[in-house]
Amino acid sequence: MDMSLLSDVTRPSDLRTLTTAQLEELAGEIRAFLIENVARTGGHLGPNLGVVELTIALHRVFDSPNDPIVFDTGHQSYVHKLLTGRQDFAALRSRGGLAGYPQRAESEHDIVESSHASSSLSWADGISRAFAQTGRRDRHVVAVVGDGALTGGMTWEALNNISDDNDRNLVIVVNDNGRSYAPTIGGMARYLNRVRTADAYQSLHRGSRNLITRLGPAARAFYRGVRGGTRGFLSRFTNNEALYSNLDIKYLGPIDGHDIRALTETLELAKNYGAPVIVHTITEKGRGYQPAVDDEADQFHAVGRIDPVTGATLGADAGTAWTDVFAEELTRIGAERPDVIAVTAAMLRPTGLLPFAQRFPDRVYDVGIAEQHAAASAAGLAYGGLHPVVAIYATFMNRAFDQVLMDVALHRAGVTFVLDRAGVTGPDGPSHHGIWDLAMLQLVPRIRIAAPRDAARLREELAEAVAVPDAPTVLRYPKGAVGKELPAVARLDDGVDVLVKPQAADVLIIGIGPMAHTAVEVAERLSAQGIGATVVDPRWVVPVAGSLVELAAAHRLVITIEDGIRVGGIGTRIRQVLRENGVDTAVDELGVPDEFIDHASRDQILVDAGLTAAKIAQDVVAQVLGTRIPVARGSKDAADLRVPDDEGVGSHKA
Repeated sequence: MDMSLLSDVTRPSDLRTLTTAQLEELAGEIRAFLIENVARTGGHLGPNLGVVELTIALHRVFDSPNDPIVFDTGHQSYVHKLLTGRQDFAALRSRGGLAGYPQRAESEHDIVESSHASSSLSWADGISRAFAQTGRRDRHVVAVVGDGALTGGMTWEALNNISDDNDRNLVIVVNDNGRSYAPTIGGMARYLNRVRTADAYQSLHRGSRNLITRLGPAARAFYRGVRGGTRGFLSRFTNNEALYSNLDIKYLGPIDGHDIRALTETLELAKNYGAPVIVHTITEKGRGYQPAVDDEADQFHAVGRIDPVTGATLGADAGTAWTDVFAEELTRIGAERPDVIAVTAAMLRPTGLLPFAQRFPDRVYDVGIAEQHAAASAAGLAYGGLHPVVAIYATFMNRAFDQVLMDVALHRAGVTFVLDRAGVTGPDGPSHHGIWDLAMLQLVPRIRIAAPRDAARLREELAEAVAVPDAPTVLRYPKGAVGKELPAVARLDDGVDVLVKPQAADVLIIGIGPMAHTAVEVAERLSAQGIGATVVDPRWVVPVAGSLVELAAAHRLVITIEDGIRVGGIGTRIRQVLRENGVDTAVDELGVPDEFIDHASRDQILVDAGLTAAKIAQDVVAQVLGTRIPVARGSKDAADLRVPDDEGVGSHKA
């Protein structure tokens, strides 16, 4: 398809020279571009197909970056990138390529990078207040928030404060497609669904330009001049009480989110209002791509490599996913334990709870994008005699720390938190890495944290976790496919698995979760150099097992390997426990640096962090034998370690 219009748009101001017909043609070009390019790289396809016309209208009306546009979560910012001069999608979400979310280093048009839902209104509230207070009242702030994000409490905290000060230029665009990852749930969703399906809206949807005509000069003057709490334009088309009637925020809508002319005229009206305005747009996720529209699961919310024509997934099967193992085991446990229930924060399918929900539909609670509420309500469920299993991505667990601490742990509630996508996740960038959970959660008194190394251990540890009735338990595992099973040669009395037991004990290597595989490979490399390495998997990393103290005392060096941040991680805790018990064995705590890590593959990030068998073994040899062996940093293909003959390697052999 000829992309002549798209290639001519190098900055948002270029849109103002195009006619409505040309803008509609541009929308078609953008959709074709997204389908072709995201099919090749993977990424968030459905959300971006749904906001093409909306993003065009936003950049036509507002002057980005002078008028900052804040995208809630930011996964729907691909169109925004295209319209702001970033049209090379060849390496999307890969090192050196465009990020999958807004990124300030890419463009001055990208304002907020956090990509955790429900935060955009707080950002917009702060920016607009700053503009008003510093005399920059000619600048506008736009927040684009999905209806799914409105299930998050932060949006309502922000709206409460936005309504308290009307003297600023703030436009809130509600991108209402009835979905977050999956269909939006709760009272908010039911209300908006009534709006979408009302006869009056259906008529409006077929010709939403009539909305602007109906407004007329008198209505426009009314919206500019009236300061009191109004029922909002929505109440003119439905019998429902206006959603924002008591917030003192003016409301325009609902607008057909795929009608560029209606969107442009409505956004112009909102821009000229001179006070906070909500513009309610109705869009279709996956718009213009039939495979996405037909996908009942999530309308191609996020895809890997796909056939651009059929939408079929491409590439070899990577194996069984960690999420699938959890899904199967929880369903098995649920059949045995009627008190076990599941809680999700708007991510039933991504966290693996769908099979459980299909088997036990009355035992699953989807609380929306509200992780804090999920944790606190789980404490209440536990008090009522149930055992909740709260499944959340590790990065989103950061938001619920206070509730885990004060509502669950303080009250000795038996709640199990299952953290998917823990550790280094790769292409989604800094806000989606799950690298903080181990350092953060081990601060909680009485908490117990498990990190399975393979599928068999995941099953074991999940069963052990839900058996704890009086404390929070955590099970964490990474994104992607489960590695090969790694059997133990022995299990100690306190549950620690010994994976490698040499004849001579020089180094104790403690592998946390999947990093146990790396630990075993390190031991093999060290053995080739005559250094005996014991490898253990604690299975439960918090609290620290007593056997680890005894093992550490019997070795010359302790190495801990984890894919969470090194500062305050499990290695730090082990070192503290050793000191408390009078064990002075040196400890090397290996982990991810305490930095925000850009998007790249998991392997690339682990190489950068030095968390490869070759690099770790090289450093251990240097410490044990007192020499530095020249091996390429973190290289998987590095030559076997070599030690000079005069180092007396033989004295270290068994």
